[in-house]
Amino acid sequence: MVAPHARFGVWALVQGSWASHFHPEDSMDASWERNRKLIQTAEKLGFESTLVAQHTINPRSDKYEQLEAWTASAALAAVTDKIEIITAIKPFLYHPVVLAKMALQIEDVAKGRFAINFVNAWFKPELDKAGLPFPEHDQRYDYGGEWLRVVRDLMEGKRVTFRGEHFQVDDYLLSPGDRYRARPTIYAGGESEPARQLVNQLCDVWFINGQPLEDVKAMIDDMQARGAGRNPVRYGMAAYVIARATRKEAEEELAYAFELKKKDDEELAMLQRGTDRDVVMMKTSAKSARIGTNGGTAAGLVGSYDEVAERIHAFSGIGIETFMLQFQPVEREMERFAANVIPRVRRIEG
Repeated sequence: MVAPHARFGVWALVQGSWASHFHPEDSMDASWERNRKLIQTAEKLGFESTLVAQHTINPRSDKYEQLEAWTASAALAAVTDKIEIITAIKPFLYHPVVLAKMALQIEDVAKGRFAINFVNAWFKPELDKAGLPFPEHDQRYDYGGEWLRVVRDLMEGKRVTFRGEHFQVDDYLLSPGDRYRARPTIYAGGESEPARQLVNQLCDVWFINGQPLEDVKAMIDDMQARGAGRNPVRYGMAAYVIARATRKEAEEELAYAFELKKKDDEELAMLQRGTDRDVVMMKTSAKSARIGTNGGTAAGLVGSYDEVAERIHAFSGIGIETFMLQFQPVEREMERFAANVIPRVRRIEG
Protein backbone atom coordinates (compact mmCIF):
# COMPACT_ATOMS: atom_id res chain seq x y z
CA MET A 1 0.00 0.00 0.00
CA VAL A 2 1.29 3.46 -0.90
CA ALA A 3 1.27 5.63 2.21
CA PRO A 4 -1.20 8.50 1.86
CA HIS A 5 -0.24 12.10 2.56
CA ALA A 6 -0.81 12.50 6.29
CA ARG A 7 -3.58 14.97 7.09
CA PHE A 8 -3.54 16.48 10.57
CA GLY A 9 -6.59 17.60 12.46
CA VAL A 10 -7.33 18.85 15.95
CA TRP A 11 -10.34 18.15 18.15
CA ALA A 12 -12.32 21.29 18.90
CA LEU A 13 -12.57 22.07 22.61
CA VAL A 14 -16.26 21.30 22.92
CA GLN A 15 -15.78 20.23 26.56
CA GLY A 16 -12.88 22.53 27.41
CA SER A 17 -10.34 19.71 27.63
CA TRP A 18 -9.71 16.21 26.32
CA ALA A 19 -7.51 15.21 29.25
CA SER A 20 -7.35 16.24 32.90
CA HIS A 21 -9.73 18.86 34.20
CA PHE A 22 -7.07 19.86 36.71
CA HIS A 23 -4.19 20.93 34.45
CA PRO A 24 -2.94 24.29 35.77
CA GLU A 25 -2.36 25.65 32.25
CA ASP A 26 -5.59 24.42 30.65
CA SER A 27 -8.92 25.89 31.66
CA MET A 28 -12.31 24.21 31.22
CA ASP A 29 -13.39 27.02 28.92
CA ALA A 30 -15.52 25.51 26.14
CA SER A 31 -16.76 28.84 24.84
CA TRP A 32 -17.37 29.69 21.21
CA GLU A 33 -14.72 32.42 21.43
CA ARG A 34 -12.00 30.03 22.59
CA ASN A 35 -12.93 27.52 19.91
CA ARG A 36 -12.99 30.18 17.19
CA LYS A 37 -9.46 31.26 18.08
CA LEU A 38 -8.27 27.67 18.34
CA ILE A 39 -9.53 26.56 14.93
CA GLN A 40 -8.45 29.75 13.16
CA THR A 41 -4.97 29.25 14.65
CA ALA A 42 -4.98 25.57 13.64
CA GLU A 43 -5.78 26.57 10.07
CA LYS A 44 -2.87 29.04 10.01
CA LEU A 45 -0.53 26.38 11.43
CA GLY A 46 -1.34 23.96 8.63
CA PHE A 47 -3.88 21.66 10.26
CA GLU A 48 -6.26 20.46 7.58
CA SER A 49 -9.24 19.30 9.61
CA THR A 50 -11.11 19.71 12.87
CA LEU A 51 -13.55 17.40 14.62
CA VAL A 52 -16.43 19.00 16.51
CA ALA A 53 -17.74 16.30 18.83
CA GLN A 54 -21.41 16.38 19.78
CA HIS A 55 -22.93 16.39 23.23
CA THR A 56 -25.71 18.55 24.59
CA ILE A 57 -24.52 18.11 28.17
CA ASN A 58 -20.94 17.51 29.25
CA PRO A 59 -20.54 13.76 29.93
CA ARG A 60 -18.20 14.41 32.88
CA SER A 61 -20.71 16.62 34.68
CA ASP A 62 -23.43 19.08 33.72
CA LYS A 63 -21.62 21.69 35.83
CA TYR A 64 -19.06 21.98 33.03
CA GLU A 65 -19.51 23.95 29.82
CA GLN A 66 -20.41 22.21 26.58
CA LEU A 67 -20.17 23.77 23.12
CA GLU A 68 -23.14 23.05 20.85
CA ALA A 69 -21.66 21.30 17.84
CA TRP A 70 -23.87 22.23 14.90
CA THR A 71 -24.39 25.93 15.51
CA ALA A 72 -20.67 26.25 16.32
CA SER A 73 -19.75 24.42 13.11
CA ALA A 74 -21.86 26.76 11.02
CA ALA A 75 -20.05 29.68 12.62
CA LEU A 76 -16.64 28.04 12.09
CA ALA A 77 -17.48 27.56 8.44
CA ALA A 78 -18.01 31.30 8.13
CA VAL A 79 -14.78 32.37 9.85
CA THR A 80 -12.33 29.90 8.23
CA ASP A 81 -11.16 29.42 4.65
CA LYS A 82 -9.39 26.07 4.22
CA ILE A 83 -9.83 23.72 7.16
CA GLU A 84 -12.27 20.81 6.88
CA ILE A 85 -15.02 20.96 9.51
CA ILE A 86 -16.25 17.53 10.63
CA THR A 87 -19.27 17.60 12.92
CA ALA A 88 -20.45 14.61 14.90
CA ILE A 89 -24.11 13.65 14.92
CA LYS A 90 -26.11 11.23 17.04
CA PRO A 91 -29.09 10.14 14.93
CA PHE A 92 -31.64 10.10 17.76
CA LEU A 93 -31.24 13.86 18.21
CA TYR A 94 -32.32 14.98 14.71
CA HIS A 95 -34.74 13.71 12.11
CA PRO A 96 -32.72 12.80 8.99
CA VAL A 97 -34.42 15.28 6.66
CA VAL A 98 -33.68 18.12 9.10
CA LEU A 99 -30.10 17.04 9.60
CA ALA A 100 -29.48 16.65 5.87
CA LYS A 101 -30.74 20.18 5.31
CA MET A 102 -28.48 21.54 8.06
CA ALA A 103 -25.49 19.69 6.62
CA LEU A 104 -26.06 21.07 3.13
CA GLN A 105 -26.39 24.58 4.52
CA ILE A 106 -23.10 24.38 6.40
CA GLU A 107 -21.48 22.82 3.32
CA ASP A 108 -22.64 25.89 1.37
CA VAL A 109 -21.24 28.29 3.97
CA ALA A 110 -17.95 26.34 4.01
CA LYS A 111 -17.78 26.16 0.20
CA GLY A 112 -17.30 22.41 0.16
CA ARG A 113 -15.34 21.88 3.41
CA PHE A 114 -17.99 20.23 5.58
CA ALA A 115 -18.35 16.64 6.73
CA ILE A 116 -20.52 14.70 9.15
CA ASN A 117 -19.22 12.16 11.65
CA PHE A 118 -21.85 9.51 12.33
CA VAL A 119 -21.75 8.46 16.01
CA ASN A 120 -24.36 6.02 17.24
CA ALA A 121 -24.29 7.30 20.86
CA TRP A 122 -22.73 5.80 23.98
CA PHE A 123 -23.63 8.19 26.82
CA LYS A 124 -27.06 7.06 28.00
CA PRO A 125 -27.98 9.84 30.48
CA GLU A 126 -27.78 12.49 27.75
CA LEU A 127 -30.76 10.91 25.98
CA ASP A 128 -32.55 9.46 29.01
CA LYS A 129 -32.79 12.82 30.75
CA ALA A 130 -34.38 14.33 27.64
CA GLY A 131 -36.91 11.51 27.36
CA LEU A 132 -35.31 10.28 24.14
CA PRO A 133 -34.99 6.58 23.27
CA PHE A 134 -31.76 4.70 23.88
CA PRO A 135 -32.26 1.17 22.52
CA GLU A 136 -29.77 -1.65 22.87
CA HIS A 137 -26.50 -1.38 20.94
CA ASP A 138 -27.40 -3.35 17.80
CA GLN A 139 -30.89 -1.85 17.66
CA ARG A 140 -29.31 1.61 17.61
CA TYR A 141 -27.43 0.56 14.49
CA ASP A 142 -30.63 -0.66 12.84
CA TYR A 143 -32.10 2.79 13.46
CA GLY A 144 -28.86 4.56 12.52
CA GLY A 145 -28.54 2.66 9.25
CA GLU A 146 -31.96 3.80 8.08
CA TRP A 147 -31.24 7.32 9.29
CA LEU A 148 -27.93 7.52 7.41
CA ARG A 149 -29.40 6.16 4.17
CA VAL A 150 -31.97 8.96 4.16
CA VAL A 151 -29.36 11.61 5.01
CA ARG A 152 -26.87 10.36 2.41
CA ASP A 153 -29.41 10.31 -0.42
CA LEU A 154 -30.77 13.75 0.44
CA MET A 155 -27.26 15.23 0.62
CA GLU A 156 -26.59 13.75 -2.84
CA GLY A 157 -29.48 15.74 -4.23
CA LYS A 158 -31.76 12.76 -4.74
CA ARG A 159 -35.52 12.93 -4.48
CA VAL A 160 -36.13 10.51 -1.62
CA THR A 161 -39.00 8.18 -0.88
CA PHE A 162 -38.09 5.78 1.90
CA ARG A 163 -40.07 3.09 3.67
CA GLY A 164 -38.38 1.60 6.71
CA GLU A 165 -39.11 0.41 10.20
CA HIS A 166 -38.14 3.77 11.70
CA PHE A 167 -38.62 6.35 8.95
CA GLN A 168 -41.28 7.05 6.34
CA VAL A 169 -40.20 9.73 3.88
CA ASP A 170 -42.33 10.73 0.88
CA ASP A 171 -40.98 12.46 -2.23
CA TYR A 172 -38.47 14.64 -0.37
CA LEU A 173 -36.01 16.85 -2.25
CA LEU A 174 -33.67 19.43 -0.71
CA SER A 175 -32.74 22.55 -2.63
CA PRO A 176 -30.18 23.86 -3.10
CA GLY A 177 -28.10 20.75 -3.27
CA ASP A 178 -24.34 20.68 -2.86
CA ARG A 179 -22.85 23.38 -5.11
CA TYR A 180 -19.25 22.16 -4.67
CA ARG A 181 -19.21 18.33 -4.97
CA ALA A 182 -21.50 15.32 -4.91
CA ARG A 183 -22.18 15.68 -1.17
CA PRO A 184 -20.40 16.31 2.15
CA THR A 185 -18.00 13.58 3.27
CA ILE A 186 -19.36 10.97 5.69
CA TYR A 187 -17.07 9.87 8.50
CA ALA A 188 -18.10 7.28 11.10
CA GLY A 189 -16.68 5.90 14.31
CA GLY A 190 -17.52 2.60 15.96
CA GLU A 191 -15.68 -0.69 15.90
CA SER A 192 -18.39 -3.30 16.56
CA GLU A 193 -19.61 -5.62 13.82
CA PRO A 194 -22.75 -3.50 13.12
CA ALA A 195 -20.56 -0.40 12.98
CA ARG A 196 -18.19 -2.01 10.48
CA GLN A 197 -21.07 -3.09 8.28
CA LEU A 198 -22.48 0.44 8.27
CA VAL A 199 -19.10 1.99 7.45
CA ASN A 200 -18.55 -0.49 4.64
CA GLN A 201 -21.95 0.20 3.09
CA LEU A 202 -22.53 3.92 3.59
CA CYS A 203 -19.45 5.87 4.71
CA ASP A 204 -16.36 7.41 3.17
CA VAL A 205 -13.93 7.44 6.09
CA TRP A 206 -13.69 5.14 9.12
CA PHE A 207 -12.49 6.87 12.29
CA ILE A 208 -10.55 4.32 14.34
CA ASN A 209 -9.80 4.90 18.01
CA GLY A 210 -6.12 5.22 18.80
CA GLN A 211 -4.53 1.79 19.30
CA PRO A 212 -1.19 0.09 18.67
CA LEU A 213 -0.13 -0.20 15.03
CA GLU A 214 -0.74 -3.95 14.74
CA ASP A 215 -4.29 -3.64 16.11
CA VAL A 216 -5.13 -0.81 13.72
CA LYS A 217 -3.69 -2.79 10.81
CA ALA A 218 -5.91 -5.76 11.67
CA MET A 219 -8.98 -3.50 11.63
CA ILE A 220 -8.04 -1.99 8.27
CA ASP A 221 -7.37 -5.45 6.83
CA ASP A 222 -10.82 -6.55 7.99
CA MET A 223 -12.51 -3.58 6.36
CA GLN A 224 -10.65 -4.03 3.09
CA ALA A 225 -11.55 -7.72 3.00
CA ARG A 226 -15.26 -6.85 3.08
CA GLY A 227 -15.15 -5.53 -0.49
CA ALA A 228 -17.60 -2.67 -0.52
CA GLY A 229 -18.06 -2.77 -4.28
CA ARG A 230 -17.76 1.01 -4.45
CA ASN A 231 -15.10 3.62 -3.75
CA PRO A 232 -12.72 2.22 -1.11
CA VAL A 233 -13.20 3.31 2.48
CA ARG A 234 -10.49 5.68 3.71
CA TYR A 235 -9.17 5.74 7.27
CA GLY A 236 -8.64 8.20 10.08
CA MET A 237 -7.45 7.74 13.64
CA ALA A 238 -7.81 9.62 16.90
CA ALA A 239 -4.68 10.04 19.02
CA TYR A 240 -3.29 12.05 21.90
CA VAL A 241 0.19 13.48 21.32
CA ILE A 242 3.04 14.20 23.71
CA ALA A 243 6.07 15.20 21.61
CA ARG A 244 9.25 16.69 23.04
CA ALA A 245 12.85 17.22 21.97
CA THR A 246 13.85 14.01 23.76
CA ARG A 247 12.09 10.78 24.72
CA LYS A 248 12.96 11.43 28.37
CA GLU A 249 11.11 14.76 28.33
CA ALA A 250 8.07 13.17 26.70
CA GLU A 251 7.98 10.35 29.24
CA GLU A 252 8.24 12.85 32.09
CA GLU A 253 5.28 14.77 30.64
CA LEU A 254 3.30 11.53 30.29
CA ALA A 255 4.02 10.65 33.93
CA TYR A 256 2.79 14.13 34.94
CA ALA A 257 -0.39 13.60 32.90
CA PHE A 258 -1.07 10.35 34.75
CA GLU A 259 -0.59 12.10 38.09
CA LEU A 260 -3.13 14.74 37.07
CA LYS A 261 -5.51 12.05 35.87
CA LYS A 262 -5.83 10.68 39.41
CA LYS A 263 -7.72 13.84 40.32
CA ASP A 264 -10.28 13.02 37.63
CA ASP A 265 -11.02 9.52 38.92
CA GLU A 266 -14.31 10.36 40.64
CA GLU A 267 -15.74 12.11 37.57
CA LEU A 268 -14.49 9.37 35.24
CA ALA A 269 -16.19 6.74 37.40
CA MET A 270 -19.48 8.65 37.08
CA LEU A 271 -19.02 8.83 33.31
CA GLN A 272 -18.45 5.07 33.15
CA ARG A 273 -21.72 4.44 35.00
CA GLY A 274 -23.58 6.29 32.26
CA THR A 275 -21.82 4.49 29.41
CA ASP A 276 -23.29 1.66 27.36
CA ARG A 277 -21.14 -1.34 28.28
CA ASP A 278 -21.62 -2.85 24.82
CA VAL A 279 -19.72 -0.01 23.13
CA VAL A 280 -16.47 -1.47 21.80
CA MET A 281 -14.58 1.82 22.30
CA MET A 282 -15.05 1.52 26.05
CA LYS A 283 -13.95 -2.12 26.11
CA THR A 284 -10.83 -1.23 24.16
CA SER A 285 -10.06 1.70 26.45
CA ALA A 286 -10.20 -0.59 29.47
CA LYS A 287 -7.31 -2.72 28.16
CA SER A 288 -4.60 -0.32 29.31
CA ALA A 289 -4.07 3.02 31.00
CA ARG A 290 -4.04 5.95 28.63
CA ILE A 291 -4.40 9.73 28.51
CA GLY A 292 -7.06 11.37 26.34
CA THR A 293 -10.25 10.01 24.84
CA ASN A 294 -10.97 7.66 21.92
CA GLY A 295 -7.80 5.68 22.47
CA GLY A 296 -5.62 8.66 23.35
CA THR A 297 -2.02 7.74 24.05
CA ALA A 298 -2.65 4.06 23.19
CA ALA A 299 -1.63 4.97 19.63
CA GLY A 300 1.89 5.53 20.90
CA LEU A 301 2.40 9.11 19.72
CA VAL A 302 4.50 9.83 22.78
CA GLY A 303 8.23 10.41 22.36
CA SER A 304 10.78 12.65 20.72
CA TYR A 305 9.82 14.71 17.69
CA ASP A 306 11.60 12.24 15.43
CA GLU A 307 9.97 9.23 17.06
CA VAL A 308 6.47 10.67 16.83
CA ALA A 309 7.01 11.59 13.17
CA GLU A 310 8.21 8.06 12.40
CA ARG A 311 5.21 6.50 14.16
CA ILE A 312 2.84 8.72 12.24
CA HIS A 313 4.50 7.64 9.01
CA ALA A 314 4.16 3.99 10.05
CA PHE A 315 0.42 4.47 10.55
CA SER A 316 0.24 6.18 7.16
CA GLY A 317 1.94 3.13 5.70
CA ILE A 318 -0.98 0.90 6.72
CA GLY A 319 -3.57 3.35 5.40
CA ILE A 320 -4.29 6.01 8.02
CA GLU A 321 -4.86 9.27 6.19
CA THR A 322 -6.33 11.65 8.77
CA PHE A 323 -4.83 11.99 12.25
CA MET A 324 -7.31 13.71 14.58
CA LEU A 325 -5.18 14.86 17.47
CA GLN A 326 -5.63 15.86 21.09
CA PHE A 327 -3.17 17.82 23.23
CA GLN A 328 -2.94 19.46 26.66
CA PRO A 329 -2.71 22.36 27.01
CA VAL A 330 -4.15 22.43 23.53
CA GLU A 331 -3.06 25.80 22.21
CA ARG A 332 0.59 25.48 23.26
CA GLU A 333 1.03 21.84 22.29
CA MET A 334 -0.73 22.27 18.96
CA GLU A 335 1.80 24.93 18.03
CA ARG A 336 4.67 22.72 19.23
CA PHE A 337 3.41 19.86 17.03
CA ALA A 338 3.06 22.12 14.00
CA ALA A 339 6.56 23.52 14.44
CA ASN A 340 8.42 20.32 15.27
CA VAL A 341 6.54 17.24 14.09
CA ILE A 342 4.68 18.17 10.90
CA PRO A 343 7.89 19.29 9.10
CA ARG A 344 9.57 16.01 10.06
CA VAL A 345 6.64 14.02 8.68
CA ARG A 346 6.78 15.94 5.43
CA ARG A 347 10.49 15.22 5.09
CA ILE A 348 9.88 11.51 5.61
CA GLU A 349 7.10 11.57 3.03
CA GLY A 350 9.50 13.15 0.58
